[in-house]
Amino acid sequence: MGTIQVVFMTVLVFFVIVTIHEWGHYYFAKRAGILVREFAIGFGPKLFSLKRGETRFTLRLIPAGGFVRMAGEDPELVEAQPGQTVAVRLKDNLVTRIYLDRLDERAGTIRGEVDSIDLEHKLTISLNVEGEVENYSVHPQALVIAKGKDTQIAPIDRHFGSKPIRKRAMAIFAGPMMNFVLAFVLFGVYAQLVGVPVDNPDKLLVSTIEENYPASKVDLKKGDIVESINGIEIGADLPKMIDIIGKSPNKPIEMKINRDGTSHAVTITPRPNEEGVGKVGIGATLPTRPATAVETVTRSAELMKVSTIFIFENLKMLVTGQFKLDDLGGPVRTAEMTSQIAKKGLAQLTSWTAMLSLYLGIFNLLPVPALDGSRLLFLGLEGIRKRPLDPSKESMVHFVGFAMLMLLMLVVTYNDILRLVRGE
Repeated sequence: MGTIQVVFMTVLVFFVIVTIHEWGHYYFAKRAGILVREFAIGFGPKLFSLKRGETRFTLRLIPAGGFVRMAGEDPELVEAQPGQTVAVRLKDNLVTRIYLDRLDERAGTIRGEVDSIDLEHKLTISLNVEGEVENYSVHPQALVIAKGKDTQIAPIDRHFGSKPIRKRAMAIFAGPMMNFVLAFVLFGVYAQLVGVPVDNPDKLLVSTIEENYPASKVDLKKGDIVESINGIEIGADLPKMIDIIGKSPNKPIEMKINRDGTSHAVTITPRPNEEGVGKVGIGATLPTRPATAVETVTRSAELMKVSTIFIFENLKMLVTGQFKLDDLGGPVRTAEMTSQIAKKGLAQLTSWTAMLSLYLGIFNLLPVPALDGSRLLFLGLEGIRKRPLDPSKESMVHFVGFAMLMLLMLVVTYNDILRLVRGE
């Protein structure tokens, strides 16, 4: 892939796995009747904003995740207070707009001093208009407008906390669930792209050629058949090929290959790695055939299982402290690795994206404050206690957890940048 393609694919990988996660939250929240105020990719300042229906879709500056903001999760809009002068606009005898400022510019409105207001339960507002109190019913989708921003009101039955526990739990779990679905689908696509080994293979094919390695400087192409090395027949014996190359650091070797039925030899000098083992920078694979539908599903399930075990082993090391700071990677290292894998081809990038999606789903289910797993834990406690926990205390726990995660992200990102500057 070219540089522009690599950058595009790297951004696309991040966008897809985060968007599918947040879409899960969004879709099941909407199904439950919850008002979704914002669907955001990224954190921090807004780069792009578009409102569709009741929801504002935003792209934010810091590419470290995303969020779906539902009514009732955070402090709701600042309502007009008794004694405050406001202007309202009516349609079909229902208040559809409540203006809190620039009242002189609001044509076609009724202006008065708020006597009482309830935008969550009764949906009513009473105004003192020239000495007389007028009562108005408020439309359930009315907008409160102030400082150039319009915010839709949220009746109590549109709040996240007003819904049954099962619906709230589904709205939260749906994010990780969609990551699992995406991972399964992408592992299936990967199985289709690479195929499955043929029965009784008798040859090895060059599958990858690394840039800046000796193999990239000779006449080798993907799909070439490796017939022999230094006169030793290779057949389908990958370990034999690796062993011969590994024992020849800084020693020229003759590799005989077959391309389109024609054989020719290339001379390569393996480069020693840190352990002194010779490397030429090629990957080899057995001949494959297209995977059947059943094989695609079983292969995808197998890759899901193996990848899940690998992820949990790494999380175990994280919990037990068996790691160094350099072992952790933030958005910078993830982007760096994604760009490196994108250069290897679509199949490898598809597998990597599936792994990232699976990791995001598993990580978000950990019982860590601010993550989906912690929110599910609080819902479980609510179900056991038969009553909600104190919202202010729960919000504080999530806020502290989020702050700690962002601090860790900053430290890891700073370390990643230093590592890049040092050229490591």
